[in-house]
Amino acid sequence: MAKDRVRVLIVDDERAIRRFLNAALTAHGYDVFEATTGEEALTAAVARRPDLIVLDLGLPGIDGIEVTQRLREWSQVPILVLSVREWEGDKVEALDAGADDYLTKPFGTGELLARMRVALRRATQPQATPLFRVGDLAVDLARRSVTFAGEEIALTPTEYDLLRVLVQNAGKVLTHNHLLHQVWGTGYGGELHLLRVNVSNLRRKIEPIPGRPRYIVTEPGVGYRLRLEV
Repeated sequence: MAKDRVRVLIVDDERAIRRFLNAALTAHGYDVFEATTGEEALTAAVARRPDLIVLDLGLPGIDGIEVTQRLREWSQVPILVLSVREWEGDKVEALDAGADDYLTKPFGTGELLARMRVALRRATQPQATPLFRVGDLAVDLARRSVTFAGEEIALTPTEYDLLRVLVQNAGKVLTHNHLLHQVWGTGYGGELHLLRVNVSNLRRKIEPIPGRPRYIVTEPGVGYRLRLEV
């Protein structure tokens, strides 16, 4: 029996964008269906149960931020925001609302497909396993141990907590505020220097070339992402 095709819901009020995405994704083997408003998106998400949603923010009626928030009340389906809005505040708001990734229009088809693959891979990761591996990096959450190329790496408690949160959300963009709240607590929302210093220290320990990170990548003005593929 043939494997079921991955179902993708495209939510965009621009017909040209929907047609382009439909053609591109169908050509790569995805099963695509569409919605033009936030209300239609929520209805389709319930009725069709997509494996991934490609979502525009500027929708008539319920906007993309509210769609994301309402979906996250009951679903963890990967949400890839595809928007013309380039302001960092819009990206942060969408990611804090629960989106997995954010791509700005205009975009390349290759980059879109790559980000979709990462989001889908993250969604299918077994949640119960305590062992995370990518490239030469291995993190054993049960034993609180970190190795690189088979050599154990000594991390401070804060560095380990930071890496743990990244591992638990591997492949997803995490905003500065999310990381600060998860690692330091709710009173540290504006302490970006703490985060930057610890990310820098962590990179020196797990990155082959800290100045050109392969594992912990920066999303400028937004936050960080631990790659699922290197």
